[in-house]
Amino acid sequence: MTEEPKIAILGGGSWATAIIKMLLENINHIHWYMRSKEKIEFIKQHKHNNFYLSAVSLDTQKISFYSNLSDAVENADILIFAIPSAFLKSALENLSNDISDKTIVSAIKGIVPDENLIIGEFFNQHYQVPFENFAVISGPCHAEEVAFERLSYLTIASQNLKIARQIADLLSSHYIKTSISDDIYGTEYAAVLKNVFAVAAGICHGLGYGDNFNAVLISNAIQEIKRFVDAVHPIQRDIKSSAYLGDLMVTAYSQFSRNRTFGNMIGKGYSVKSAQLEMNMIAEGYYAVKSIVEINKKYLVNMPITEAVYNILYEKISPAIEIKLLAENLR
Repeated sequence: MTEEPKIAILGGGSWATAIIKMLLENINHIHWYMRSKEKIEFIKQHKHNNFYLSAVSLDTQKISFYSNLSDAVENADILIFAIPSAFLKSALENLSNDISDKTIVSAIKGIVPDENLIIGEFFNQHYQVPFENFAVISGPCHAEEVAFERLSYLTIASQNLKIARQIADLLSSHYIKTSISDDIYGTEYAAVLKNVFAVAAGICHGLGYGDNFNAVLISNAIQEIKRFVDAVHPIQRDIKSSAYLGDLMVTAYSQFSRNRTFGNMIGKGYSVKSAQLEMNMIAEGYYAVKSIVEINKKYLVNMPITEAVYNILYEKISPAIEIKLLAENLR
């Protein structure tokens, strides 16, 4: 009998909780790190995460909990990171383990802000994790629909297709269909950019633009994704596949999209700070757009939607004025 892989989930939010649910369909024990000891005690006692996906019942007999990151890492060979990208560096500050020989899986749909690095690059440059030991979990897949066991699709990307297949099999179930890819750069950057475009879609909705305009916005957004990922990592890829177009669409349209919600609040007149405080959740697109604009200074890709979102969030330009100017350039 094949020995079960030793897996640690790092993060305590909705996507981490959803991944726990998916994994427990296939394996008997997992390790779960979250920073809050209080949250751990609540889950142990009540068998659900009271802050995120509270409807998901958790078999705590199958979970070892940790509030110390190094302890969780020590007990696992596969590390699945579901920590918001803005907090990844600070979360790893006290890590005492060498993780270069472990399989690192990113469930983070963001970019490390002050580094301007996608997650694979960050682990490679700062923790000497070979790209062959790295994988990405990409959508389209909202944690809330996993909780309801609504049929969802995941793409697992890795330059090591054996690792991609292993992770895909661990996450598969009657409500999760998986496929694999070798395009870690394209799937990571597409996941970063779709959050930016979901913010744009939310801003437009908040301003009163309708479905007709949003369809044109998203049609232009997928072209913008293609131009950027082809410039950064030019390989053959089908931008219409679910890991790219599908992930963009669900994030831009779904009621569960925190980036769309954040953008909607901005469009309705909230300041960035007040929107962030009221949501009490991380909208990755806010951090991502600044990083993408800075990265694009090297590539000079035509990115009008990205630039419009940046101007609204960081240059404090009126959303109504900026989107009106953007609309003149969309086709």
